[in-house]
Amino acid sequence: MTAPLHDTVPAETADADVAARVAKDAVEGRSLGRIAWTRLKRDKLAVAGGVVVLSLILVAIFAPLITSLVGQEPNEYHQDLIDPLFGTPTGSLGGISSDHLLGVEPVNGRDVFARIVYGARISLLVGFLSAMVAVVLGTVLGILAGYFGGWLDALISRTMDMLLAFPQLLFIISLIAVMPNKLLGLEGTGVRLLVMILVIGFFGWPYIGRIVRGQTLSLREREYVEAARSLGAGRRYILFKELLPNLIAPITVYTTLMIPTNILTEAALSFLGAGVKPPTASWGQMLNTAVRYYQEDPMYMVVPGVAIFITVLAFNLFGDGVRDALDPKGTR
Repeated sequence: MTAPLHDTVPAETADADVAARVAKDAVEGRSLGRIAWTRLKRDKLAVAGGVVVLSLILVAIFAPLITSLVGQEPNEYHQDLIDPLFGTPTGSLGGISSDHLLGVEPVNGRDVFARIVYGARISLLVGFLSAMVAVVLGTVLGILAGYFGGWLDALISRTMDMLLAFPQLLFIISLIAVMPNKLLGLEGTGVRLLVMILVIGFFGWPYIGRIVRGQTLSLREREYVEAARSLGAGRRYILFKELLPNLIAPITVYTTLMIPTNILTEAALSFLGAGVKPPTASWGQMLNTAVRYYQEDPMYMVVPGVAIFITVLAFNLFGDGVRDALDPKGTR
């Protein structure tokens, strides 16, 4: 008994469908995005770092909601939890309890968990925005120096060398000391944040500028750039339509590695007293206060220190993973 005619598929048609699917999968498998995502997923440390980074961002965004859920505010005093003689928290481990998950501060009794959560806002805000300033300046000036060369390249390169040798911490400290309390509609902590973001970003652009310049020097001689030039494409088109898209990978990688450095810089400035003003919460400022009580209340130094350590480690692990994922020919 023969099979119905409509159930019979010619062998040639079946082979052609299989070949088409295989060819489609092969083309999709070679795309940069798929290769990068596959490599990134295989790197467990990078994935863990990315999860921590995403969690920190969500904590910073929803800080008021998180602190309200635990029933604490960053500037709420609890003098009843402080030993009146020594000024240290009563109880063990810095006053850790079900109401105060990470204990309370010495002297004033403010909740450490709430201040850690709000401190994440300051660290991530400075880290991300200063990195954006550095990326914009470094990308624009680096691509101009690499593409045009000549006197413009020499001028930008010497400017990079000068800024790389400049002591930015000392400059920020001295600049904040002479800045007015009100500037551009901001005052107090807002002025200090603006100064930190702009100065850290300004002194950070030479690092990414040198990378972009070096990549541009090699990319400007590629065939597709020569083809665009021969077809009459203008300089702006070549810079931002041909060269810039091919610089996204190194720019992305260096941005993820620049953010933790900026977070450490903000913590150092706050530790030295040149960061945000009290009572605004800052991890570096908490470490500064903890120095006076580390013998009586070591937990108050451990908590912000661990917060900085985990944040920087997570960004570095994620940045290393992104670097490996966007470089399919590289090896760890």
